[in-house]
Amino acid sequence: MHPDIPAQEQVRKWFRSHLLNREVELQELYELPQGELDLLMAETAEIRSDTENRSRSHGRWCTAGYVLELAKIIDRRRSDNSVHH
Repeated sequence: MHPDIPAQEQVRKWFRSHLLNREVELQELYELPQGELDLLMAETAEIRSDTENRSRSHGRWCTAGYVLELAKIIDRRRSDNSVHH
């Protein structure tokens, strides 16, 4: 178990990424290379910005939002850590 992953995120939740051509579990976000994290943020942001997507596939739209927000947090934390090291 990764020490940075809160207990509630241990529940298996995944997002099917077309850009990465695979399913990504929430826990994997902490370990993704920065390039893949960037692609995932771009893909999930695009899904969230498409209002038709919300009504067509509400579950995917919600999961994309959760993945996007967590990816932003991880990205910010990485940026902060690289400034301090």
